[in-house]
Amino acid sequence: MFSTAKPALAASLCALVYQSCVKRVEPPPDGPRPFQLLVHTEEQPTAAFIPRREDVEIDTRELERTPHVVATGETPIIRIEGARARLYGNEAANEGWTVDNFVLFEVVSEGGYVYSRAAVGSTDTVTVGSEHVDNVGPRSFSFGPGEVDITSIMPDTMTFKLRATALDYGGVGRASDLYVIFEPRSSPSPDDLRDR
Repeated sequence: MFSTAKPALAASLCALVYQSCVKRVEPPPDGPRPFQLLVHTEEQPTAAFIPRREDVEIDTRELERTPHVVATGETPIIRIEGARARLYGNEAANEGWTVDNFVLFEVVSEGGYVYSRAAVGSTDTVTVGSEHVDNVGPRSFSFGPGEVDITSIMPDTMTFKLRATALDYGGVGRASDLYVIFEPRSSPSPDDLRDR
């Protein structure tokens, strides 16, 4: 006698296996995506920050050439999704941030390859190994909310994590809370289109 239970069970199992193998792609988020990179670190003499970034060199004659690590942090694996990446002092995107001397940003692939770097803060010329690191934004210890845009150092299509390291090379070091917020790019207004 033929049973219909076995074919139905087989069809259910095939559907379950198929669903578990299909990769789900999440739609790009509509709103801002905030990620905290650094946690507030009180001002201290440079020598109090023991670890150093031995691969980083500052072109200075008066101060230390190998900077001390004040704070560090990174995002999870992310994709820019056509957004703009700006820096803020809080998740609500209404406060500025500070650092003494600078933050080294590194865009790192899932495999650990450093895709690009940039320095933001008050610093002399920075090199990592033989690579010159470009400065982004004004040369300053403090920045207004969203004043610094680091979108240009990020790849459009690949996934990556963004690593931030606050570095100091003389006097005192400090860092405030620091967030990168991925903000969707707004559609151009009719006035913008007319100006093109």
